[in-house]
Amino acid sequence: MSSPLHIRFAVAASLALACLPSVAWAQADDVDPEMRVEQLENRLRQLTGQNEELQYRNRQLEEQLRQLQGSAPAGQRPGPATAPPQQNAPYQQPSQNQPYQNQPYQSAPPNAGQSAPMAPTPPGGGNKRGDAFDPNRNPNAPGVPRALGGGQLPMGGNAQGGRAPGEPLNLSNNPQAYPDQGYQQQGAPAQPPAGGAAPLTTLPPSATPKDEFDLGLGYIQRKDYGLAEETMRNFIAKYPSDRLVADAQYWLGESLYQRQRYRDAAESFLSVTTKYDKSAKAPDALLRLGQSLAALKEKEAACAAFGEITRKYPRASSGVKQGVAREQKRVGC
Repeated sequence: MSSPLHIRFAVAASLALACLPSVAWAQADDVDPEMRVEQLENRLRQLTGQNEELQYRNRQLEEQLRQLQGSAPAGQRPGPATAPPQQNAPYQQPSQNQPYQNQPYQSAPPNAGQSAPMAPTPPGGGNKRGDAFDPNRNPNAPGVPRALGGGQLPMGGNAQGGRAPGEPLNLSNNPQAYPDQGYQQQGAPAQPPAGGAAPLTTLPPSATPKDEFDLGLGYIQRKDYGLAEETMRNFIAKYPSDRLVADAQYWLGESLYQRQRYRDAAESFLSVTTKYDKSAKAPDALLRLGQSLAALKEKEAACAAFGEITRKYPRASSGVKQGVAREQKRVGC
């Protein structure tokens, strides 16, 4: 009797050691076999449901892979082992009109922050952009190139101005009434502009003496001395009694002096100092007269002109007085 009991005890102990996690199941089998069967059936149903779910997801992945292979170009089709793209950003073939749209793995298009590239113009001209600036369509539009002379195109002698009388001139740089006249230490004028083109005949925007004078003064400020000479000569001939004729005579001499026409310049400055010796430009004209005579190697006459300034115009500006002292030292008076 004892031998079978020992055998059963040994077998039970071995099973307990070998299947320690299944002790509860062993106890349940001893207690209720039907519950054990029910638990196994529930477990089988769970595994069956998980298997069906995995099969369904596998079919979805295969369908997405077939769609990807059908839409991608021939050289970019992924192989069988290629992972499918993310569902929220599927790959789409870029169109020619949208070269940077819907490209995967790209944070920003090339040349970000710049304007989109323009479509190339077809050979032979093609259609032009609607927003392109064409000066031939509207010659009066802002930005169209214009000739010098207050923004007016060259005109003949009988042409009429294009601006109402009384409106201010636009000389592009908003010059003051008279530019600062800095006398050079060596008395040498600026070099004349290159080119030997004949001066253009221009008219101011309106036919008033002040506008014509301002037109010539604008040429002086832009260093277009040829047009300045022509404009000032026309002004003196048309308005010999105008209050600005003395200034026009001075700027005529300045336009000649800057082109190294010293003899003609000296005659113009001499006319200011003799005919209009009470004008505001008379001291400046006398200084320029001395500089012109010095350039002509007339030292005594030049020194006499410099000395006449301090005697005749003791209240001349500081710039004129400094110019006299400098020129006397340079010439050796």
